[in-house]
Amino acid sequence: PNSGFIVSISLDRLGLVGDLKFHTLTPLRNLQNLSLSGNNFTGRIAPALGSITSLQHLDLSDNQFIGPIPGRIADLYGLNYLNLSVNKFDGGLPSGFRNLQQLRVLDLHNNALRGDIGELLSELRNVEHIDLSYNEFYGGLSVPVENVSSLANTIRHVNLSHNQLNGGFLKEEAIGLFKNLQLLDLGDNSISGQLPSFGSLPGLRVLKLGKNQLFGPVPVELVEGFVPLEELDLSHNGFTGSIRVINSTTLKVLKLSSNQLSGDLPSSLRSCEMVDLSNNMISGDVSVMSNWEASLVDLDLSSNKLSGSLSNLPHFEDLNTFNLRNNSLVGALPSLLDTSPILSVVELSLNQLSGHIPGSFFTSTTLKSLNLSGNHLTGPIPLQGSHVSELLVMSTYPQMESLDLSNNSLTGGLPSEIGSIARLKLLNLAGNELSGQLPSELSKLSDLEYLDLSRNNFKGKIPDKLSNSLSAFNVSNNDLSGPIPENLRGFPRSAFSPGNSLLIFPKGMPPTGSSQDHTLDHVRHHSSKGSIRVAIIVASVVAAVMIVFVFLAFHRAQLKEFHGRCGFSDTTTGGNAKSGGLAQPSRFKFHSTAQAPQTSLSFSNDHLLTSNSRSVSGQQEFAAEIVEHGAAERVTTSSASVNPNLLDNEPVSSGRKSSPGSPLASSPHVIETFEQPVTLDVYSPDRLAGELFFLDTSLSFTIEELSRAPAEVLGRGSHGTLYKATLRNGHMLTVKWLRVGLVKHKKEFAKEVKKIGSLRHSNFVPVRAYYWGPREQERLLLSDYIQCDNLALHLYETTPRRYHPLSFSQRLKVAVEVAKCLLHLHDRGLPHGNLKPTNILLADPDYHACLTDYCLHRLMTPTGIAEQILNLGALGYRAPELASTSKPVPSFKADVYALGVILMELLTRRSAGDIISGQSGAVDLTDWVRLCDQEGRGMDCIDRDIASGEEHTKAMDDMLAISLRCILPVNERPNIRQVYEDLCSISL
Repeated sequence: PNSGFIVSISLDRLGLVGDLKFHTLTPLRNLQNLSLSGNNFTGRIAPALGSITSLQHLDLSDNQFIGPIPGRIADLYGLNYLNLSVNKFDGGLPSGFRNLQQLRVLDLHNNALRGDIGELLSELRNVEHIDLSYNEFYGGLSVPVENVSSLANTIRHVNLSHNQLNGGFLKEEAIGLFKNLQLLDLGDNSISGQLPSFGSLPGLRVLKLGKNQLFGPVPVELVEGFVPLEELDLSHNGFTGSIRVINSTTLKVLKLSSNQLSGDLPSSLRSCEMVDLSNNMISGDVSVMSNWEASLVDLDLSSNKLSGSLSNLPHFEDLNTFNLRNNSLVGALPSLLDTSPILSVVELSLNQLSGHIPGSFFTSTTLKSLNLSGNHLTGPIPLQGSHVSELLVMSTYPQMESLDLSNNSLTGGLPSEIGSIARLKLLNLAGNELSGQLPSELSKLSDLEYLDLSRNNFKGKIPDKLSNSLSAFNVSNNDLSGPIPENLRGFPRSAFSPGNSLLIFPKGMPPTGSSQDHTLDHVRHHSSKGSIRVAIIVASVVAAVMIVFVFLAFHRAQLKEFHGRCGFSDTTTGGNAKSGGLAQPSRFKFHSTAQAPQTSLSFSNDHLLTSNSRSVSGQQEFAAEIVEHGAAERVTTSSASVNPNLLDNEPVSSGRKSSPGSPLASSPHVIETFEQPVTLDVYSPDRLAGELFFLDTSLSFTIEELSRAPAEVLGRGSHGTLYKATLRNGHMLTVKWLRVGLVKHKKEFAKEVKKIGSLRHSNFVPVRAYYWGPREQERLLLSDYIQCDNLALHLYETTPRRYHPLSFSQRLKVAVEVAKCLLHLHDRGLPHGNLKPTNILLADPDYHACLTDYCLHRLMTPTGIAEQILNLGALGYRAPELASTSKPVPSFKADVYALGVILMELLTRRSAGDIISGQSGAVDLTDWVRLCDQEGRGMDCIDRDIASGEEHTKAMDDMLAISLRCILPVNERPNIRQVYEDLCSISL
């Protein structure tokens, strides 16, 4: 009876669950505050909530609510606080937000909401705090001044990061209106253009524009104190020019990494605590840092062109992280802990530092990671007399967890005091001149996960009872002897050899001198004769396969040119062992010219399979080029299947097989094969010359870590060869090794790959990084590896059948999601360019569609684009207009055509490459479906697995009609938005 007097309900973070029935709240006519955040409520927001017009504060954040936000939310005229963040709301925002004149806080972050950002901003009035991050809003910020003038008067905090915004930045006349703006976060979008002046924003404290496509110079007012910024993030863009001084007295965090900045280091730095200028082209002497007055905590200047000595660094009393890896620093390594006593991370790898390692690194109670690899350091490891034992007595344990001194010229033995660094997880001493026996104290390192002592001169036994946590281990290229400890017998033989000729291998491990251990000399001796043999076999098999294929496919044969293959061994002699890595199934290896065999001074990535990899026959390679990626190919020695992931993933297959019910059909099908692991070698003229560029800061590893990653061949295609690589931390990547002569020059390539890498969508497999080597054949694209199969496998696999047939609702869901992905690309002016079922992955049990291989034509030369389109034509996905031009270029309407063909495949379960016989003779899939429709028997096309009942007959007819519209002549073909909306309108 007293419910009308309730003014507030606050039930935050009580672990409440259930489907909330909002209509039960409508009698509370005086309710002003409804706060249910941090529970596990489900269901939808009922429109009836809009009838509680007394509401002023509505917080439903951090729950599991779904569906669209109802339009009646705009009836809550008195609302001043609206927080629906961290739910599963989707769809567009309702119109009418301009009615909420009292609204001060609008927080909708972490949902799946979408809509044009310009239209929304013009709706808002008097709002002070907006957070729409982690949604799917699109559109540009270059809106007319009059559309944002009302909002500009009051807004203080704006966070639109992690959306799909594109177009230019706010115009200078518009940005000048935001006098009260304190925080602006537009990071992780696709905003392009140059930045305007920010000098008219007296209150701006935080500006975060990282991971966009901005370019031009960095506005000087942002770093010289004209704007009172405390945090500035412009990382992962295309800014150019130099940063001469950083005179701001308020700036604490400065992130300018992964741009194209040049010039010298800033001559002054006054107040920053965190500075990240990594992955640029900044040069000059590091001695300029002696003028810096800042109280630095984290400094990252890695991967630039800095030179000089570290001997005159100022005292940075609060410095925690010091990273200058991959520069050209010279001279002796100073005792950094004397000037920066609380250092936690020291990363100086890949420089030219010389002299001895200061012993103070091993007396620190704060240092957790020390990486001095790839320098010219000499002398012993200064553990003896470093008072590590005294620290233990004082109960002040060394904190070091990672120690990498590899690839130097260190001498002497490994001191027994190493066992006192009890928290050590990584120890890498490979590629030095260390000698003597391995201390038994190594067994005290119970947390050790990574141990590499290869390429030294150690003698004696391998200590017993090394850590059971070891996941990576290598002692090859030493002079060790005796039996291999029992807990190390699970590692492959390459963890112990070559070298160590006196080691006693247990039964079950291959003996020394087995056929698996070919030396480089052996390969050199036989490479010429083997190449001639392979060329003859390849030519014969190719001719036979072409004849058979032409007979079956009539006019769809395509001649592919190949070259002979030659193998290289993945083992080396002692003299050539300097660049070896930890023993695991296989590796990407980056060698210097000095270690490269003469026969490998010039070759393409087609020659990279080693002698440990089973040879691929000419028939298999020809079929792979035509078939594209079908891919449950097994490439490891275990029975786990490896699936296609990114880009052109063409399997090593033995040919094409018919799709179900097709008398003359030729559809992608995969014959599972078992191959030995392969080793990938890249012979670069200089070990440090290649550059690794990250497009996503959440991923971080070095070229060396990539070179040691186990690599498995997934397939080959028109763009190159695809590998699966597993990093040391377990993260799996797909690595696309691009074919020689297909990609643009470095500057254009970098610009375009940043655009591709900036695309963020739940239905895309993102490109995470790329490697640009000094040789033309060293161009790599890196992306996440997803353990799933592609649409082609789900549709066309016959026997043995591992998949349940896709239901019609599942096929429609895939179609809608693919169309949604294309809409996302087309809204940003980007055609996919290579759409086909093998580039559509079906992830998780719900068959969540993920697109790969998108926009790669933007990285290609005209020759590469022509090859890609020719390949699409051979498979049946090329739009007719692309076949009639001498210089074809992917287009929006060509994407729509390819989608129409895929819709037909979803409905018929026949491949686009099928040749189908009928009353009118042999026709391809599109002609067959069109003919059946014209004759009024469209349902005859439908796959019998879904056509057996009458349940979805109309929906199937609707989808068939959409597919036919998609393959109309280009002037009559609908755009992708029309196709997407039509597919969404199909009701089941």
